[in-house]
Amino acid sequence: MVSLINKGMLADLSAAAKTSPRLRKNLNFHASNESACHRLLNALEPGTYVQPHRHSDPEKDETMIALSGRFGVLIFDETGEITEQVVLTADGNLGINIPAGAFHSMVALESGSVFFESKAGPYVPLSDSEKASWAPAEGEPGCAAYLARMVACFS
Repeated sequence: MVSLINKGMLADLSAAAKTSPRLRKNLNFHASNESACHRLLNALEPGTYVQPHRHSDPEKDETMIALSGRFGVLIFDETGEITEQVVLTADGNLGINIPAGAFHSMVALESGSVFFESKAGPYVPLSDSEKASWAPAEGEPGCAAYLARMVACFS
């Protein structure tokens, strides 16, 4: 089935993200978690926390392209120091390709932020070694403070 990506689809996805407990929602275009290539829309709202992480599989570079809103992307070294930060918007820096092995996270800098994401499948949950040990896991104490620190990088 053909899927047309338009402003209505982005608005619907953003509305779903606003009502989600995690303040994010994705829409997959790939058939299953086992698909060789994962293609999806990902809506993030301000206040969602994405724990810094990396993908160890050398085939799992991650490409993100902003379609609406404004995102801050952070790249970290092995110790948690920020080595790069970039703002993505649909009319500025459109996207980023993050190589496998690079610790990264992103923050929604305004409501209605949606990006297209592509990476190799199949889906495999992050291992403990892929989650940044120097940042709180989602739901742990300290998430709000760590998120505020990441957002402040773009003030």
